[in-house]
Amino acid sequence: MAEIITPNRSTAPHKRCKKNSTKIDLTPMVDLGFLLITFFVFTTAISRPNVMTLILPKDKNIVDESKTPEGRTISLLLGSSNRIYYYNGLDLNQIVTTNYAAEGLRTALLQKLQAVKSKYGSTADLVVLIKPTALSSYENLVNTLDEMLVCGIKTYVLMDADTEELDKIKEQNQTI
Repeated sequence: MAEIITPNRSTAPHKRCKKNSTKIDLTPMVDLGFLLITFFVFTTAISRPNVMTLILPKDKNIVDESKTPEGRTISLLLGSSNRIYYYNGLDLNQIVTTNYAAEGLRTALLQKLQAVKSKYGSTADLVVLIKPTALSSYENLVNTLDEMLVCGIKTYVLMDADTEELDKIKEQNQTI
């Protein structure tokens, strides 16, 4: 068998190794990095912008088909304190106040749906004009849009409230 002879440490003089400072030259690494960066910059394709085509109406004097008869519309004015003011068609004198409860807004929408169905034969003809005021909250708008989904109303429009409507509500001694 082989034997390992180790010198006796107590008798052997200690020789210290001379430690040189280590310097690593990173110039080749930087060169390689720049070569890789330029390679990827030149070989990647810049994405082309996608263009969406818009179908615009022709410029002719055609009767505006986007107008809806007033019997098919209901306007909802979203007010503060979870109040909704609504009226049918263009009749500002018949503004009614309700809330977001099931017996409030939902009942009003379902009644209007039934009136449109009995008069025009289809509930798809109903158009709801949603008009948030400056004092309404985002939650009120979301609740109103949820009611559109629950009632199955497919056509609704978000728009600004007219000063005429706001003045009419103030005339009735109600706060917006």
